[in-house]
Amino acid sequence: MRPWILVAALAVTTVAAVGPAQAAACGGYVGLTFDDGPSNAHTPALLNALRQNGLRATMFNEGQYAAAYPAQVRAQVSAGMWVGNHSYTHPHLTQQSQSQMDSEVSRTQQAIAAAGGGTPKLFRPPYGETNGTLQAVEAKYGLRQIIWDVDSQDWNNASVDAIVAANARLGNGQIILMHEWPGNTLAAIPRIAQTLASRGLCAGMISPQTGRAVAPG
Repeated sequence: MRPWILVAALAVTTVAAVGPAQAAACGGYVGLTFDDGPSNAHTPALLNALRQNGLRATMFNEGQYAAAYPAQVRAQVSAGMWVGNHSYTHPHLTQQSQSQMDSEVSRTQQAIAAAGGGTPKLFRPPYGETNGTLQAVEAKYGLRQIIWDVDSQDWNNASVDAIVAANARLGNGQIILMHEWPGNTLAAIPRIAQTLASRGLCAGMISPQTGRAVAPG
């Protein structure tokens, strides 16, 4: 075999070997979610931390903030994140009428789309509170309801260690609740990435069909 042919053959072999190795690194996928954004105060730092650590997440945005900070919605998408609907004003929806629920959901769909976040396919009810009436409204807008499997308790002043430990409990397909605004959550991002990698888990997208974390499509 001529030398240049051998070199070319080796190069092809090397490139082919990289793909399966990278794929094998993901033994499963988890859904990292961050509620209550976007904002000028917290979104940029969170997106930077996620990007620097090779993580993608679903951002459940409130409509009022998507309308107020459209550039941050676009930044979320540009950073490779997925954008979901978290109601317009974060009320206790199960205490509202169907028309009020509809307004909260539809206005958020419109605000996120107008900001450049696309039309959300996922909906997280505030406080995880839901009922049949709300689910009917969600269905009207083609939304899949997403609660969570693990609560990081970051909203309850959980420590960085506790937030990292909560992420370590995730299994394939599972989803964790986090929020954009706690400082400890931001500080935990590098260790969350390390913890998931050590367990062969990758940050995936949440399937609108199954409501579980899957490989990014």
